[in-house]
Amino acid sequence: MKVAVIGATGMVGRVMLEVLEEFNFPVDEFIPAASSRSVGKIVKFKNKEYGVVTLEDAVAAKPDIAIFSAGGSVSLDWAPKFAANGTTVIDNSSAWRMDPNKPLIVPEINAQQLTKDDKIIANPNCSTIQLVMVLAPLHKKYKIKRLIISTYQSVTGTGVKAVQQFESEKDGKTLAPEEMAYHHPIYNNVIPHCDVFVENDYTKEEMKLVNETRKILNDSSLRITATAVRVPVQGGHSESVNVEFEKPFDINDVKSLLAETSGVELVDDVKNNKYPMPRIAKNKNEVFVGRIRRDESADNALNLWVVADNLRKGAATNAVQIAEYLMNKELVG
Repeated sequence: MKVAVIGATGMVGRVMLEVLEEFNFPVDEFIPAASSRSVGKIVKFKNKEYGVVTLEDAVAAKPDIAIFSAGGSVSLDWAPKFAANGTTVIDNSSAWRMDPNKPLIVPEINAQQLTKDDKIIANPNCSTIQLVMVLAPLHKKYKIKRLIISTYQSVTGTGVKAVQQFESEKDGKTLAPEEMAYHHPIYNNVIPHCDVFVENDYTKEEMKLVNETRKILNDSSLRITATAVRVPVQGGHSESVNVEFEKPFDINDVKSLLAETSGVELVDDVKNNKYPMPRIAKNKNEVFVGRIRRDESADNALNLWVVADNLRKGAATNAVQIAEYLMNKELVG
């Protein structure tokens, strides 16, 4: 199995190398690639050192799988070149997610739709992945009518520049505007602005939650609204989710269903102050859910609190799990 990681020196790319190692993914030949400014840098993988190569060299190597985490423009340009050479691309950017001809995959939910002909596979947005991991079993049993989502998203979701801004501000430094990832300070602050604003005054991040959730759950009738907020946290995204169902439910049945869901960990013991937090999700591959309670203001509605490490299940882990599925089903190589 020949595997390339595109964007191997980036924040998510480095986590992808960690996850590939932890999952003991069978890599016979490893090809780290990145932009020209990173070519020649050394990355470590499975106790060996590798020099970062150009994307041209990575294409020419004809890997079986190329996992992309290099931004949308790179994916739009290069994913088709890899695919044309027989490589299966798993792309972590937003470039292909809403393409009707490209599968948008969370393995526990919809990997079964993948075929050998799918050469570009989209990895969903980080905040969407953790959301649908919890919602999919509930939707199947109770049929969701409407979702109201508020996210509390880690600075790691923005990238290295945002983490540097947070750390610098925490140390009391004043940054020039060009040194800042955000329009405002993030330390000791909360910014209701993730990604750029679009015509309807929502942000792209908020619309990703709407559109990607509908696609993954294969239900365009879902009514969804979202507010995405950046918080001064490293280690995971949190989400407050209000769900209205068509069918009645029992709270204990909901908890049992989620406790039995693969990839989901129920942390819901309020009497002992146990509930999901970014601190417990950091460096974990599971999605954590708790604070499950009936919404007493509406029929057949409940509230959930969902937390996951956005660099793990929200990005790298999900991509590697897609690669595992492809390998196990002999859809690559």
